[in-house]
Amino acid sequence: MADSANPAKEGGLSRALERIDKRLSRDLRALRQARSLTLAQIAERIGRSVGWMSQVERGISMPTLADLRRLADQFGVPMSLFYAREQRPDTDGEIVVRHDERRVLTHVEDGLTEELLSPSLGGCFQMRRRIFAPGACAHAPVRHEAEEAGFVLSGTLVLEIDGSEQQLGPGDSFRFKGKSVAWRNDGDEPAVVVWVMSPPVY
Repeated sequence: MADSANPAKEGGLSRALERIDKRLSRDLRALRQARSLTLAQIAERIGRSVGWMSQVERGISMPTLADLRRLADQFGVPMSLFYAREQRPDTDGEIVVRHDERRVLTHVEDGLTEELLSPSLGGCFQMRRRIFAPGACAHAPVRHEAEEAGFVLSGTLVLEIDGSEQQLGPGDSFRFKGKSVAWRNDGDEPAVVVWVMSPPVY
């Protein structure tokens, strides 16, 4: 579900949408393609034409806040993912992501916060910073066809991979592909993991 309305945040987003945002266009295309949806399917779901959706993905037209809210609902991502923060003058937004410019991919109420370390949602692989809250656990195992790897920066995390539990701590790393994965944090501090997916999964 998308974030509830936030006047201050939406004001900043309105200003950002006054110009063509190439990153937004690429991100919307990546989200749609990751779900194997056609332009016609997503356009119908949000009540827009196929031509308009095509123009948005090519950076010719910009969606309104209401459009973005409907898109966020359809893709199951927070509205904040589309919020373009002001970048530093020395930052090339297509190459570098500063620590205070990361975008959030998930909702914190599930006990897992994901920050996007990659400059965009596209590409052959994606890096995320995952923060697992103390006591949090996955609702059910998840299986992706993507190859996944990670490195534990701090805290402890239990990964259950195809039914086999692996206890991970700082400095440990892992890699797997096409396996059923669940997780839990039995510790009393957050577990922070750099997580890589190829291709990206949302």
